[in-house]
Amino acid sequence: MNDYVLFKMWGPHRLSLIRGHQLYVEQARKRLLSQFANMEAEAERASDEWLKKSSDRFDPDRHDPSEFYEAANDAGIEFYQLLSDMRDQTRLSVIAGMFHEWEKQLRDWLVREIQHWHQGDTPIAKVWSADFGKIADLLESFGWKIRSTDYFNALDACRLVVNVYKHGSGKSLDDLKATYPEYLEDRLGGSGLPGTLDLVDYTNLKVSDDQFQAFSDAIVAFWRDVPASVAGSEISKPPEWFKKAILGDRAVRS
Repeated sequence: MNDYVLFKMWGPHRLSLIRGHQLYVEQARKRLLSQFANMEAEAERASDEWLKKSSDRFDPDRHDPSEFYEAANDAGIEFYQLLSDMRDQTRLSVIAGMFHEWEKQLRDWLVREIQHWHQGDTPIAKVWSADFGKIADLLESFGWKIRSTDYFNALDACRLVVNVYKHGSGKSLDDLKATYPEYLEDRLGGSGLPGTLDLVDYTNLKVSDDQFQAFSDAIVAFWRDVPASVAGSEISKPPEWFKKAILGDRAVRS
């Protein structure tokens, strides 16, 4: 390797990535998640509306008023639960969009930098198809110890959360249980029963607003931490998949 700069993060581009991400989160909160800010009041209105609609069925000679009020209360509780579920699904959808945009922007940056100094499509295709771990291997070959950072753990957790949200049961759910169980609501966790986490499935996926913010902060921290420049001499041991792709293109041209 030589001292030629292979990867460069220009200051204005870094700032643009961060601002774009922050705008996404800000507007998602303002235009989507804020709609769920008054669920208690909306549930009370739903209860009142149930009473209003059912009043013509009430016969004081045959009905107990308390039963009607109890049914109205049940209607309010049901409405609140439905809104709560919708809020949680909306938040997960926002998180999925946020993570996928970050991941695409990262791969796009890597590809554009590679195209400055390499002719051939093999490493480009490999960067787009590589899993999260392989991309992390490439970044660590820059001398960037990304896996030792707090934001990497948050991004890794976010990846698993998004996969479970999209696909349900599978390896990502197993990994989430084993590594980041705090994103799975264990409703029997305080019961004293053994092995309650084993009963948890993808329907228990739940991300709080604070956890959503932590994911967002991790993306900002990541972009701020991307090395400003990486020379060839700084890449001591590129991952085999990347090295093989580069050498394969060169062999075809020679």
